[in-house]
Amino acid sequence: MILFDTTGQPTRSTLHPWLSWGARWSWLLLWITAALVAIFQHGPMPMFSTRTLSVAWEMWTRHSFLVPYLNGLPYSDKPPLLLWLIHLGWAVGGVGDVWPRLLEVMLGATELVLAAQLAKRLFPDKPVIGHLTPWILMAFTYGFFFGLQVMYEVLLAVCVLAALLCLVPTPKREAPRFALFALAVSLGLLTKGPVMLLHVAFPWLLGPLWNDWAKRERRRWYGRGVLAVLVGCAVLLAWALLAAWAGGEAYRHKLLVHQTAGRVVDAFAHAEPFWWYIPAIPVLVLPFSLWPRVWVAVGSLRRPFEPGMRFLFAWLGPVLLGFSLVSGKQPYYLLPEYTGFAMVMAVALWRMHERQPNGRRWLSPWPMALAMGVLGVALIVLEHQVTHGKLVDPQFASLAMVSVPFGTLFLLLALSLVVIRKGELYRVALVGLIATVAANGLFTMSLWPAYDFTPVASLLAKAEARGQPVANLESNDGQYTFLGRLQRPVEQLHGTEALKQWAEDHPNGLIIVYPKRLSEADHAHAVYTQPFRGVWLAIWPAPELVQALPEERL
Repeated sequence: MILFDTTGQPTRSTLHPWLSWGARWSWLLLWITAALVAIFQHGPMPMFSTRTLSVAWEMWTRHSFLVPYLNGLPYSDKPPLLLWLIHLGWAVGGVGDVWPRLLEVMLGATELVLAAQLAKRLFPDKPVIGHLTPWILMAFTYGFFFGLQVMYEVLLAVCVLAALLCLVPTPKREAPRFALFALAVSLGLLTKGPVMLLHVAFPWLLGPLWNDWAKRERRRWYGRGVLAVLVGCAVLLAWALLAAWAGGEAYRHKLLVHQTAGRVVDAFAHAEPFWWYIPAIPVLVLPFSLWPRVWVAVGSLRRPFEPGMRFLFAWLGPVLLGFSLVSGKQPYYLLPEYTGFAMVMAVALWRMHERQPNGRRWLSPWPMALAMGVLGVALIVLEHQVTHGKLVDPQFASLAMVSVPFGTLFLLLALSLVVIRKGELYRVALVGLIATVAANGLFTMSLWPAYDFTPVASLLAKAEARGQPVANLESNDGQYTFLGRLQRPVEQLHGTEALKQWAEDHPNGLIIVYPKRLSEADHAHAVYTQPFRGVWLAIWPAPELVQALPEERL
């Protein structure tokens, strides 16, 4: 089984078939093409993209450069660097969602390039690692999907990789570039706050374990490193103090206290147990976790580790432990470390290839082929079930309209994994990338209407133009604000009494509710309804909703 060589000739220590520019950078062209296709298949995803866009929109309409706003209130959850970049594009081309999406594609491409450069520097005697790392990284299913969201983590990953690159020696310079390290840390802190330090601190603190210059020059390594971190913190603090002064007392408390100690100790959002990331990692590295060769290769890594591997363990191990100790957890918190996961796989697979150039057939990606085959058959059977009236749900009906061609595609992808024997790693990466884009297209053609807030946002914009106030009975994360280009906040209500009082004060107002199922009253009185993530969204005139409260049991 030839793992890497696309020409069919096994290579051991050189890049023989990959010397041309096209071959070396084909992963970048493939990823950009896939990302551009996928990111414009449907509109901004609630609540991820819509919230970020709404914060940027409210800053834009308020001419607030320092203080982000969400639903009329200062927004303390994130610093403003990503929002500034969005504003920069809007200042040139006007307000819209095209530039923020293109920005995410550009940032994702930059992340891949930096990942390749970091791998090349860490393993200078094995340039193949620098080639394989982006191939693996670009195909991570979760990373690809999340990279389509207008959120902060991809920009943070770029800053993290840039900072780490500044610590790693180059063939021409052994000493770190601490001035650039300070710049990268500053930008990372302005992207997502102090969590940037958790991503980069350990490779610096453990520098003498993997960096010869740091081992010889400990005083300069730590002295200049501390100075660089202090510069980054000073940049963040300068913005925070200016924003706190401009945003008022409540915003100042949230920004300077709640968003630091609160997130670490209290985990007011996303609280999970200590071990949560352990079972999550195989999901995060799909589709490669469905390739037995990866498990065997990683499991067979042995000492002694070269400096590059010592760097990876000094980076990934402490960061995973640190995020496990923090009670709030989300899979995308580790997005900057996906490069490290890809690099570990690349090193392990290459070492295994050097020991066994032709591999073993039973380690081929047959579980991945089996999963895709089952999915393909399920989609084809779904069309038959809907056609013969055995499945009558409207979402199944819309899915059945495209299930046969997509099912056939997944079967062909599964077949390519088991029939073709050349370039196994490239097939896994390419098939995984195509399957991810196809799954995104399948979602768009079938389930997207249950996530699309464009129609309701348009209705709310018309209500605002007529002077009708709008309230929301559930948590409002700005899902309507940017899409409707709303100028006034959607008031957030908690509880029946608050709803009654608001309806009394605003008899011509509209109230958004999320019933588990539509009732006769919803059909009779609601001015708008749509499915939404397993429940329903309904917009009622305020007086009618108050009259229906006993029946609706809101």
